[in-house]
Amino acid sequence: MSEKYTVELGDVQETLLLPLWGRAVESQKEEPLLIDRTAREIIDRIDYDFSETTKNLSEISQLGWVMRSLLIDKIIMGYIARYPQATIVNIGCGCDTTFERVDNGTIGWYDLDLPDVIEFRKKFIQENDRRRFIASSFLDYKWFDQVKKSENIMFIAAGLLYYFTEYEVKGFINKLADSYPRSEIVFDASSPLGIKMANKMVLKNSGMDEKLFLKWGLKSAKEILQWDSRVELIGEFPLFKDARKYLSTKSKIGTFMSDVFKAQYLVHLRIRKGVN
Repeated sequence: MSEKYTVELGDVQETLLLPLWGRAVESQKEEPLLIDRTAREIIDRIDYDFSETTKNLSEISQLGWVMRSLLIDKIIMGYIARYPQATIVNIGCGCDTTFERVDNGTIGWYDLDLPDVIEFRKKFIQENDRRRFIASSFLDYKWFDQVKKSENIMFIAAGLLYYFTEYEVKGFINKLADSYPRSEIVFDASSPLGIKMANKMVLKNSGMDEKLFLKWGLKSAKEILQWDSRVELIGEFPLFKDARKYLSTKSKIGTFMSDVFKAQYLVHLRIRKGVN
């Protein structure tokens, strides 16, 4: 029997377990939307009682983590189809397993998160010649020096940016534009209304402390274009558009409203080379 690992993470980092659980649960369904064998393996090796934190989670919450992964996977695979030796930087990686799902055998990959998360991650996932871990806050820009410069580089940030203030996110986007012209970034966002809904439905209902509530609400990705003239919008993508046929009537209505009011959506940006 494989060794069971106790979870010893900070309160904020502990939220990384919920998307992992969501993907693992989906993978065990008879007709899963996503198959994530690595997520299942990690869940089986964690000594953690998910029954308490997930007992009040809705079908929509679990589906949201799955659809986010599917959409990001699709964008990455489109990018590396054009640039097979591209570099992908997974910011706030948590227990994410995107690399295992999209690896083409030639991409370079960096997983970045806080030191305790990286140490926890190393219990299940190993570095190799194309995959490196970086233990750092994403707002400590010294980590930029650890990322090998690449002509084609994409940053992904799933379930991360809305934990920070608009001021912090804006500073990060500006710094990215300074350091990585022609790069792209993909992240999930939520409207101000969506932030209120998420804090109530996901965090509060799972018994987590209010200090973990989400902060940054983005009504439209076009707002980011006002921050820096070098940033251009590739697309905004509703999270649940392609998933409603699998849902109950109640959840179909809920996900439709979520897409309409941008409670959860994906943003894809490109950094142009030029003067701000």
